[in-house]
Amino acid sequence: MSFSASVLTLYPEMFPGALGLSLAGRALEAGTWSLEAIQIRDFAQDKHRTVDDTPAGGGAGMVMRADVLARAIDHTSPPGDPRPRLLMSPRGKPLTQARVRELAAGPGAVILCGRFEGVDQRLIEARGLEEVSVGDFILSGGEPAALVLLDAVVRLLPGVMGNAVSGEEESFENGLLEHPHYTRPQEFEGREIPEVLISGNHKKIAAWRRAESEALTRERRPDLLGAHPLPK
Repeated sequence: MSFSASVLTLYPEMFPGALGLSLAGRALEAGTWSLEAIQIRDFAQDKHRTVDDTPAGGGAGMVMRADVLARAIDHTSPPGDPRPRLLMSPRGKPLTQARVRELAAGPGAVILCGRFEGVDQRLIEARGLEEVSVGDFILSGGEPAALVLLDAVVRLLPGVMGNAVSGEEESFENGLLEHPHYTRPQEFEGREIPEVLISGNHKKIAAWRRAESEALTRERRPDLLGAHPLPK
């Protein structure tokens, strides 16, 4: 069964976007995964197709209405749909490679893209939405975040990457940032490829790459070392 993604959005024209190109695009064309972008406004019931209203208690901006979103979700994900329901939100749990792998191993996902000030909390609770964040910053809406999440997931689907080992050695897969990479030419503006990488000694190359990964992680993301202690 292929991975099935349903995206609820006010801007369905943003999809597939970059997901229609390169590895993800070829996999989409091949049927390895499927994508439908659903217009939330189609589930509004007034002539203006209203999807938002002023926040209870006052304040700036608008809030996406629970009743409209509930109709959209219920239409897209009826009872029995095994796919998790995700809400792209800056207050959600940070997206990790571990969660990406879990999603890639599942049947797909229903993804709600928030806009304005956010989504009525009652909708989040009533429909069991999992709030997911792609970083500690604010976007204009959940659509770019949904594209990021889907790109991360789709590349892990069976057959999408030509070399499965490529995915296993990347940043976050083993709790470390990825080691530096080099290729021809041997010399570039006075900088040489490290001698060990052209030695042909695979044991030394593996040790060098591990040491470089550890050094980079200590320098740039020491928090990862606390979450994934290095073996002694």
